[in-house]
Amino acid sequence: MFNHKMMFSFLQSLLLAKAKEELDQEIVDKEEEKERYLTERVPPLRTSGLSYNELQELCRELHAKIDVVDEERYDIEAKVIHNTREIQDLNMKVFDLRGKFKRPNLRRVRVSADAILRSLLGSKHKVSMDLRANLKSVKKEDTEKERPVEVGDWRKNVEAMSGMEGRKKMFDAAKSAFSQA
Repeated sequence: MFNHKMMFSFLQSLLLAKAKEELDQEIVDKEEEKERYLTERVPPLRTSGLSYNELQELCRELHAKIDVVDEERYDIEAKVIHNTREIQDLNMKVFDLRGKFKRPNLRRVRVSADAILRSLLGSKHKVSMDLRANLKSVKKEDTEKERPVEVGDWRKNVEAMSGMEGRKKMFDAAKSAFSQA
């Protein structure tokens, strides 16, 4: 029985073999395509039985054809160089714009809940949402009036509150004030 590593290795070797076969076939196909193209575009030369003047004329014709092909190649090469330069310039402009772009400071805009719901739900939204109406009302009580203010000698207060006894008194006082509220 195969384990997973052996199975993976086996599949990997099969894939590599298949890829190599396809690559070899692709190379053969390209060579055949090249040969077919050349036989269509360039007929075989028949130089046997031609006189010296006819050979000279054939050479002139071939030279003229080579000049035309060279001009076309030069024009295409110039277009390619121009396009690559243009692409490089546009890429540089893009990078410059990315670097120089600063985000504007955003202003805080106050939008009501109704406006948010209207924008989300559209104009069909009729329900008014008054958030302040749903808040609990809290009555302010003058807690300072209820507490009796003790005016006395501050030194006695410090001596009474010092140590653990004083902390216990403060804790009890806070506890009683909290339970009354």
